[in-house]
Amino acid sequence: MSGHSKWATIKHKKGALDAKRGQMFTKLIKEISIAARMGGGDPEGNPRLRTAVLKARGANMPKDNIDRAIKKGTGDLDGVNYEELTYEAYAPGGGALLIEVLTDNKNRAAAEIRNILTRAGSNFGATGSVSYLFKRKGVLSFDGEKYSEDKIMEAAIEVGADDVQNEDGELVVYTAPDAFEAVLNAMNAAGFETDGAEISMVPETYVAPDKDNASKVQKLIDRLEESEDVQNVYHNIELPEESDE
Repeated sequence: MSGHSKWATIKHKKGALDAKRGQMFTKLIKEISIAARMGGGDPEGNPRLRTAVLKARGANMPKDNIDRAIKKGTGDLDGVNYEELTYEAYAPGGGALLIEVLTDNKNRAAAEIRNILTRAGSNFGATGSVSYLFKRKGVLSFDGEKYSEDKIMEAAIEVGADDVQNEDGELVVYTAPDAFEAVLNAMNAAGFETDGAEISMVPETYVAPDKDNASKVQKLIDRLEESEDVQNVYHNIELPEESDE
């Protein structure tokens, strides 16, 4: 078990935003559609699609919605062609932002994101300027009040997880991306219910801004996540609890 990573703090705010059900479903549908377009509509032969469908099911998305999203991606139903983009940026007071976008108009998306960043005193970084600070990992979280840390750790490591951390009472299991699905299925089969599960960009280190900049960063992240074209926002900024409210 390694040191505390602040994943729970980041996910707390993301979870609050994702409670906006319609917005969450829109983002999930876009992810399912582009995964189906790129790798085909059969989840068994398309790992990215399998992961997107698992996440949608975890969010209680109706099966009909999932099926329609797949068919739009494969062209069996009329749908929008989305382009996948990643922007790198610097946050006020230091820190890194990775902004993942799925859009049908990259010029509109770039202009809107630039405007949000500029208004917050932030700016784009060059390609590769901050992405090296993150590592793609599978992330599964479990309620520490419902399950003991020892049981989660024993079960997770046995089925191929890389690490287990207790983050403010949330038991977070980290996996290699290609082991994510196997670990998730094995943990579910063993009777452990996840609070959340996804493949994510996890920062290797964190920075702690002063109180004023922490508030600016939190508002910036909120505005980015509310953008129609923004799919995910990852950051390496250690935000105090009061700025999470």
